[in-house]
Amino acid sequence: MEIVVMPQLGETVTEGTIVAWRVSPGDRVEPDDALFEVSTDKVDTEVPSAGAGYVRELLVPEGATVAIGTPLAVVTVTADEPYDATGGRPATDVPGPVGRTLATGGAENPGPADRAAAADVPGPVGRSGETARAGNAGALSPVVRRLLDEHGLTAARVRGSGRDGRITRADVLAAAANRATPSAAAVPSAATGGPLPEAGPDDDVVEFTRARRNTAEHMVRSLRTSAHTLVGVQVDYHGLEPVRTAAKLSYLPFVARAVVDALRAFPHLNASVGDDELIVHRRIHLGLAVDVDHQALVVPVVHDADGLRLPALSAAIADVAARARAKRLAADDLTGGTFTVTNVGRYGTVVTAPVINQPQVAILSIDGVRMTPVAVATPEGGWAVAVHPVGNLSLTFDHRAVDGAYAAAFLAYVRDTLEQRDWRAEG
Repeated sequence: MEIVVMPQLGETVTEGTIVAWRVSPGDRVEPDDALFEVSTDKVDTEVPSAGAGYVRELLVPEGATVAIGTPLAVVTVTADEPYDATGGRPATDVPGPVGRTLATGGAENPGPADRAAAADVPGPVGRSGETARAGNAGALSPVVRRLLDEHGLTAARVRGSGRDGRITRADVLAAAANRATPSAAAVPSAATGGPLPEAGPDDDVVEFTRARRNTAEHMVRSLRTSAHTLVGVQVDYHGLEPVRTAAKLSYLPFVARAVVDALRAFPHLNASVGDDELIVHRRIHLGLAVDVDHQALVVPVVHDADGLRLPALSAAIADVAARARAKRLAADDLTGGTFTVTNVGRYGTVVTAPVINQPQVAILSIDGVRMTPVAVATPEGGWAVAVHPVGNLSLTFDHRAVDGAYAAAFLAYVRDTLEQRDWRAEG
């Protein structure tokens, strides 16, 4: 028997929302079959089955937001195998949302309604009982109540997107981001003290998706946390171009390879800011920002990237990016990142100032590469004009962690590696 629990999709993630179940009680599942789609403040992804078996019970309904480790479903090896939904543990040991435990009322095998009531979430899948309505503060989950208090909001001011209008964590964060307060994401409104804009008769209204809200909340929190500073360099990719075109690769794996070498030389950018200290990570786990249908930003991680040569690193990057777009990332794919690279150059960007992916202290952007006239030295000691592929690299760093000279030296190291290394030896 397996108790499927809410996975840890990111080291700072504390809860997740069941967006949709992909199975029903009685279904046969095989390893890697999708069980459910989950949304967290890091990612929207499908969670696969760890093994084969039969789905016996869904313990949490679609739209419910529960803590990491909360039991979600029961899968058994056979279709009629007896099971205990608590996994044989005492009821008080079963994790519940936001620190609450699942009350069983003394029952040996608590029913779905008991578990849902204890978790303060809507009833289980298919239940016809009444669920909470937006504005009904008495039926709000503990995490929603806490967020309402933190942001000075009332339930009546928040539009619920959950089942039957239930207010979710994402709804509160979206409402807080649009309020004219010092902590709001709506900076222009906060600066002017004016009212929030309202749609007119000639405007179209596009509701924020859950993924968009989660991304917005993470970005605003990062800007409030880190002292963002930007530095950039220009790179001549002429030396690596024959290797790149022969291997049919983008510039991303070459930059990633140069970055992991530079992080060895400048380890204070492979770090996190702690309590009045800089935590320098010995291992280099490279995050890759991946756009998912222009709806969300996901950052899967290539672990121990500094141990991979160019072909292996390129394959690893392609693998996590493909699985991110297909919503097939595993929990481990989203944890442990120590430095992030984002590639927006295909859109022809010149300079990009990306937002740092917390709790890291830096993120590097690959900007557009275009054929550009450059001055090159001749064997005679003079100069000539040639046309080379040239593009910028932009580094956003946390000025709390390092100063500008350190960040600029790191970026120069990346540039020099890209321009001077014999990339044919990386094959």
